[in-house]
Amino acid sequence: MFIDRFFRRCRHNPDDTRFKPLLKTISWRVLASTDTVMIAWLLTGNLKTAGSIISLEIFTKMFLYYVHEWFWTRFL
Repeated sequence: MFIDRFFRRCRHNPDDTRFKPLLKTISWRVLASTDTVMIAWLLTGNLKTAGSIISLEIFTKMFLYYVHEWFWTRFL
């Protein structure tokens, strides 16, 4: 059944490395950060403020996404 397969523990693929999630993390951050800076610029009207927002957001979201991806790859 689908639910059993979805929640089965230890489905970690030994061929997966940390490299693939890292590449996905970086490519996603480029796309998502571009979106964030455009929204911040539209809302504030100030490119410097938008740049400040994105400089913090890049690192926090990249770390959170990597941990999230690792968890899903490792345990689910």
